[in-house]
Amino acid sequence: MDNFFTEGDRVWLWEDEQYLPSTVSSCSGGVVVFATDYGQVYTYKQNALTRQKVQPMHHSSIRGVEDMASLEDLHDGAIMHNLFLRYQQRHIYTYIGSILAAVNPYQSLPGLYDRPAVETYSRHHLGEISPHIFAVANECYRSLWKRLQNQCVLISERAAPGKQKHQADPQVPVMHEPTLPGGVSRDRTSHVEEALLESSPIMEAFGNAKTVYNNNSTAFGKFVPAFQPEGQHSGRPDC
Repeated sequence: MDNFFTEGDRVWLWEDEQYLPSTVSSCSGGVVVFATDYGQVYTYKQNALTRQKVQPMHHSSIRGVEDMASLEDLHDGAIMHNLFLRYQQRHIYTYIGSILAAVNPYQSLPGLYDRPAVETYSRHHLGEISPHIFAVANECYRSLWKRLQNQCVLISERAAPGKQKHQADPQVPVMHEPTLPGGVSRDRTSHVEEALLESSPIMEAFGNAKTVYNNNSTAFGKFVPAFQPEGQHSGRPDC
């Protein structure tokens, strides 16, 4: 491990069965001090360190990436650190290839879901600009009615309200189209967004109702057809 790292180097430190993003804060007298990004400080004798204990951090993990498929450090710590970096920059969406990871911002992010955002993502394919739920929705919608290909979006989250939020979000780009395929105007579909959002408590009530298997079924699904075969919005979700 001699000369493996120097003061100020960014490294991964293996502690508590996980890799922690860390900085070599000092390295002298045969003693190395690591400061993790999460506030912990660890001290080791340099001759006791191995490459399994300390690994150099790739520059892709240092700066953060929009698509984690391009990360060179392949472990859970790198994924969590990248999400954390983007969260600090107020970027709550991150790609993993064609998968979209979303982090709760715990605050309002102006402009994230407004009309200009819808128009921007409607003009680009998935991956051309920064990650967003609108990019996924636009890709699915275009493939649905332009290529006549079946589409499926799997939304997985620990908390039900988050799933319901993103069930409604993909509808937004379609609802803001000035004229939808088939000549359906935005005015005709303006009430659909309200109907989808208002249906969330109903879906939650049925989904969390007592069943013969348990008292609170928090895992449930609902098929909601919202489009006609020609690609236009049906005007109301069949809930």
